[in-house]
Amino acid sequence: MGVALAAALAGFITVASTTSTEQSGLFKHLLPIFEQKTGIRVRVVAVGTGQALDIGRRGDADVVLVHAKPLEEKFMAEGQGVKRYDVMYNDFVLIGPKSDPAHVQGTKDVAVAFRKIKEAQAPFVSRGDRSGTHFAELAIWRLAGIDIGREKGPWYRDTGQGMGPALNTAAAMNAYMLSDRGTWLSFKNRGDLVIAVEGDRRLYNQYGVMLVNPAKHPNVKAKLGQAFIDWLISPEGQNAIASYRINGEQLFFPNAHE
Repeated sequence: MGVALAAALAGFITVASTTSTEQSGLFKHLLPIFEQKTGIRVRVVAVGTGQALDIGRRGDADVVLVHAKPLEEKFMAEGQGVKRYDVMYNDFVLIGPKSDPAHVQGTKDVAVAFRKIKEAQAPFVSRGDRSGTHFAELAIWRLAGIDIGREKGPWYRDTGQGMGPALNTAAAMNAYMLSDRGTWLSFKNRGDLVIAVEGDRRLYNQYGVMLVNPAKHPNVKAKLGQAFIDWLISPEGQNAIASYRINGEQLFFPNAHE
């Protein structure tokens, strides 16, 4: 049975992924190309990386596409995934108010910037949702020598929400926040927020894709899910990722074959 015929019989695959791939518009760009080529329909569940991996652990997705490599490696070590593939990367940026109360604009050291925000008690919005972005934010606080769980005060707002709603909160509060560049570029409600810090190599943001292990979860559509992974890391899929732009700016950089 061909993949397209199998897809017609199976209907669709479910991909658990992150709010950054959804809210940046990347999936709206990629999925029609893939569906037209294979006939396989893709349903995306966009949540934080931690939640996406938990959906995979329950067997409620066929494929997981996320960005927090230590969490992905744990998922693989548990036998929840078949194989992990690098797909693409982008980067995080520290967003902040134009008025820059913490005086961080232009610094290239994101840990220094976080320390200054804490010292100034400047408003800071966290996703607080176990997403890849939240995981990266917590790692930067640690790099800055700050135990944010113990040291946060009224200046630090945990939203427990995805990237778009959290950015809306940051715009309303005129607060600093860590964002993936893709969602920031596609975000319209910026208020007085601008990019304050970018370019630190520690802001690099790698994405990986894994087939959920059908040996643990027999309902996983392994052939169809693998067909999606194979396309993503193929030259055609990688070119499709590279061709996605907002206002001429490339959002994701394919690196499956590096």
